Amino acid sequence: MKRVMITTALTCLAVLAVFFGCFRLLNINGERDDLKIGFIYDNDESTPYTYNFSLAKDAVEKKYGDRVEILTCSNVLDEEMEEPLRELAEKGCDIIFFNGYSELVMALAPEYPDTQFCQTSYMDMSGLTVPDNYHSFKGEAYQGRYVSGIAAGMKIRQMITEGLIGEEQAVVGFVAAFPTSEVISGYTAFLLGVRSVVPQAVMRVCYTGTWSSYAQEKSAAQKLIDEGCVILSQHTDTIGPAIACEESPLNVYFVGYNHSMSEVAPTASLVTSRICWEPYVLSAVDAVMRNRRIESLVPGRVHGSDVSAGFEKGWVEMVDLNLQAAAPGTQEAMDRAIEMFQRGNVDFVFQGNYTGVNPNNPLDTCNLRTGYIENEHCSYPLFHYILTDIITIED
Repeated sequence: MKRVMITTALTCLAVLAVFFGCFRLLNINGERDDLKIGFIYDNDESTPYTYNFSLAKDAVEKKYGDRVEILTCSNVLDEEMEEPLRELAEKGCDIIFFNGYSELVMALAPEYPDTQFCQTSYMDMSGLTVPDNYHSFKGEAYQGRYVSGIAAGMKIRQMITEGLIGEEQAVVGFVAAFPTSEVISGYTAFLLGVRSVVPQAVMRVCYTGTWSSYAQEKSAAQKLIDEGCVILSQHTDTIGPAIACEESPLNVYFVGYNHSMSEVAPTASLVTSRICWEPYVLSAVDAVMRNRRIESLVPGRVHGSDVSAGFEKGWVEMVDLNLQAAAPGTQEAMDRAIEMFQRGNVDFVFQGNYTGVNPNNPLDTCNLRTGYIENEHCSYPLFHYILTDIITIED
């Protein structure tokens, strides 16, 4: 009997050893126990753009808890990217996310093949050969811009109906950093959303020449207000334009981008559209956890190693509609447009009796009578034409 018990015990131990060996093997080839993740920010979380991007980091921490170690570097200019990038990679980060536009990321990725580099797209990646461990991504921001333009148009129409402004005063202003295609695409979609409600609306654009300067952005916004703009929006990084609208004694309203301005502009803020970075970042982390190719798990339109999506995958959303300031029916009007995007109908945005001109080459034009589909082949916005009949660029 004693010999039988010993034999049984040894058999059980052998079975357990095989079980744990198989479990360990499956764990190696399947899901990992932990990850080290890096985030590099072009600014810090006090700026709307970076704060919005940092929400993805918070989502990773909430989902994975102690299974992830997160390292962050803030206020990293594009030209200063190399040192923090190498530092995080050499500290053993399995995946690093960037919200800057430095070309160094793609260039240095091959030196660290065990690290996945995920960068918010900054150029047309279609047709490019990129390192296997380099990835780019961006939400299709034009969709949110168009819907926020509808909210602005509803407010302008209400102001006209109530006699606060005349039809000829349907002018929106836009504080922009640089005349890149990303910026031009965004403010064009915004204006076309406005014009879907108020067909006579026009736009004035003021460039600041910098992505992040509170003083310059606020000054540009004030200039646009002084010139008669009744609603402003922006593609810059600070709260300056929203503050200018809130402080104005005139009936001026503000439409936010990436971060709600309801706290700093409680009476002027109408609504905000934001790119949601969480779906991509969470999916990319999940892919690395499971030793899978990132693009195989990300919900979106895959263009090689580049991915984009809009309302249909939760990559774009509208937040903080100010019911005290917004015109009646605004939510319903926005919902109708969002539903079209969710159904995959996107060709109605850049369409109409408009001709666009490339500001860098007057011979390069675009006729929107035949329509233009943004983000069709890559996540970076490529519409770079100025609709000169309805958009005025400030000197």
